[in-house]
Amino acid sequence: MYRPPAFREDRLEVLHAFIRAHPLAMLVTAGEGGLVANPIPFLIDPDGAEKGLLRAHLAKANGQLAALRAGGEAMVLFQGPDAYVTPSWYATKREHGKVVPTWNYATVHAWGTPRVIDDESWLRGQIGDLTDAQEQHRSHPWAVEDAPADFVASQIKGIAGLEIPIARIEGKWKVSQNRAASDRQGVVDGLRQQTADGGAMADLVEECGDLGKGG
Repeated sequence: MYRPPAFREDRLEVLHAFIRAHPLAMLVTAGEGGLVANPIPFLIDPDGAEKGLLRAHLAKANGQLAALRAGGEAMVLFQGPDAYVTPSWYATKREHGKVVPTWNYATVHAWGTPRVIDDESWLRGQIGDLTDAQEQHRSHPWAVEDAPADFVASQIKGIAGLEIPIARIEGKWKVSQNRAASDRQGVVDGLRQQTADGGAMADLVEECGDLGKGG
């Protein structure tokens, strides 16, 4: 991934936290039929491998399983907030006009050799952990045990597990760090006024841009 120094993020704890916050990733593999990609929710086990272990499951009917079982390298792409940035938000537009539009985003890319797992007890643990991760903040969380046992057993028969020990991981936070402080503040204000969806990116610009300390 192209990562100018201003946008690099290599702290493992930050990358793992990003994965937990944005678990739905694009799983990319290369097989006999060429490149294949599927959106799959992942869990991150920070202690499962030196750089973390990704865990997931997918349908046995999914044709991507053939490439995963073959053991070639897989790539997993986690995408966070993104937003178009108009030059109209920049203070420097009013000073000299030498500005152009851009797109802000945050993303994490991980690579590793996948292991397909068919063990029923592992699969039960996986679906339980993934469910708990998403339900834990609800006032009345749903648990796998709430469904009939025979129904859960039949569902497990239709899925395969996946573990990917992370061999390489990269993060990129392109969130206006290369702009002057006045421009970054303009981006924050513009995003917050534009839509409610702009709040997440505005937060990242504030967190990563070192607002108020010049640019």
